[in-house]
Amino acid sequence: MAVDKNSQGIEYMQQGKYEEAAKIFNEMIEENPNDPIPYINFGNLLAAVGEEARAIAFFNKALEIDGKLGTAYYGAGNIYYKKGDFLKAKDNFEQAIKHGLQEADAYFMLGMSLSQLGQAKLSLPYFQRAIELNNLDEDAHFQYGLSLALLEMVDEAIPYFEKTIELNEEHTDAYYNLGVAYAFKDQPEKALEMFNKALQIQPDHFLAGNGKKKMEELLQQH
Repeated sequence: MAVDKNSQGIEYMQQGKYEEAAKIFNEMIEENPNDPIPYINFGNLLAAVGEEARAIAFFNKALEIDGKLGTAYYGAGNIYYKKGDFLKAKDNFEQAIKHGLQEADAYFMLGMSLSQLGQAKLSLPYFQRAIELNNLDEDAHFQYGLSLALLEMVDEAIPYFEKTIELNEEHTDAYYNLGVAYAFKDQPEKALEMFNKALQIQPDHFLAGNGKKKMEELLQQH
């Protein structure tokens, strides 16, 4: 019966029926206070409605019962990331993976946390793993390309920006970064083409506008 209740609660949550979901998770906690799963679900529910401090308390409660629950660490990691506490986010995502959460999102978020901490090099294997687990994730391709570009591995970065565009042809930042990459490689015509594509999609893309101007000036000098 508990399993059915849990599924029902999650279904309510996915439908945005938060009060009904909360009622079910609450009942489950009352019926079996030592089962960590309803605490995690309640934490996810609270995170969804923006009650982040309470959500963390529920994730912590789940981890008090069982310290090896990857999903509880993942839930907490997302909240810390959203709050801009990237160090705590990183620690939680690391624990999530260590305790068996082998999902693309967990690796991606760990990569993002490291990226935000200015650790582009350390982020690489996690973005790479996220892509291996979900090759259709445009964000993972884009962020991996970005980290490579930051490390001046421009030739390696280009195919990932191209893949991002293949997955989403409206990805202005991928075009912009391709433009930067070609400018770096001293290919102003190609760079200009990419900046123009970014501006077609988003005419107010300030950086692409700036790049376009620089490339046009450069080409006039030749």
